[in-house]
Amino acid sequence: MKIYNTLSTKVDELQVNNNNIKIYLCGVTVYDQSHIGHARTIIIFDVLHRYLLSRHHKVTFIQNFTDIDDKIIKKANSLNKDYKEISQKYIKQYLEDASKLNVLKGVYYPKATDHISNMIELIKYLLEKNYAYITLNGIYFEVKKFSQYGKLSKKTSESINSGARVEIDPTKKDPLDFALWKFSSVSPIWESPWGAGRPGWHIECSAMALRHLGNTIDIHGGGNDLIFPHHENEIAQSESKTGKEFAKIWMHCGMVNINSEKMSKSLGNIISIRNAIHKWGANAIRILCISTQYSKPLEYTVSNLIESQSKWRMIEHCFYELQCPLINEEESFDALKLSKNTLNSIRIYLENDFNTPLALSEFLKFVSELNNYATKEKITKKISNIVFAIFNEILYIFGLRVLELSGK
Repeated sequence: MKIYNTLSTKVDELQVNNNNIKIYLCGVTVYDQSHIGHARTIIIFDVLHRYLLSRHHKVTFIQNFTDIDDKIIKKANSLNKDYKEISQKYIKQYLEDASKLNVLKGVYYPKATDHISNMIELIKYLLEKNYAYITLNGIYFEVKKFSQYGKLSKKTSESINSGARVEIDPTKKDPLDFALWKFSSVSPIWESPWGAGRPGWHIECSAMALRHLGNTIDIHGGGNDLIFPHHENEIAQSESKTGKEFAKIWMHCGMVNINSEKMSKSLGNIISIRNAIHKWGANAIRILCISTQYSKPLEYTVSNLIESQSKWRMIEHCFYELQCPLINEEESFDALKLSKNTLNSIRIYLENDFNTPLALSEFLKFVSELNNYATKEKITKKISNIVFAIFNEILYIFGLRVLELSGK
């Protein structure tokens, strides 16, 4: 399998050790309902997870929850509630949304607050080895100490303006230096050897990834808005600790546009996962998300969603036709060859930079042929038995679930 690697800027082959593939996907910060942008990323990685399992690989899939963050605290304070109440509410909602989207259960969801001790140990090491320093406001990673900083985003210190997604703090040695630990006397805080406070965002993912997946991950993923500074900073602090490559392949999903405009809170066009499912159905949402190459922007429009619903109805109709074959046992076409060729083509497309649009197109051609045969009353019991196993395997790979009628 080959995947475009943001780090190498090439389509690299996924190297598998002992048939075990380790995936880390940056999850959501749980201060509000998850939106369709989150849905796109998790659906892409869910199909990847499913496909690897269908090829009999063992997959360890980690997707974290950032359950301590300034946004969570701000939301809690505005509602006069404890931050835990806020984070627990939206974790619960996220898991409900993921279940409705038919995301596989075999994902481990570590929470940042359960790994404070791991973060402290990592920070302690970085201080001891002089990769980090202490100021009045907190502990910072000194970017200049990591000679390969910028290798993921291809940014240099000269090309980054202070304040562009970089925290402003006059006590820092360099505007690019990023917080590992923020001193604070305002709850929620945790004790550390250097004083009470809270972890920085970037250290959370490094600590959880290293704790659960070891020094090197096979695939690290997320939205392409995380390339800088989040993933760049993860590399710096993780590789400074281990001296080893943090991730072999960095796989990034494109953003979602709503009617050709970037989805953002400032434009007021955020669409929650649950609202999208309620209006269009989970299968239509999944089909929409895999109809565009994962690295490109996804256009969330009414016309595209209507088309996705139509595709789902074709698939669903085919499923029911296969469930109700004719008694006639005469085999009128080579169902085994048609089915195997379809599955093989889907595998070829998915193994070539995870080309879900072409893989889906191949499945829809298969569905169309079967529906035509059904119209001509050529779906016999024998043919149904041959086709159904492969049809269901393809449904499994794409995560489509026939239990949901008519896409709503």
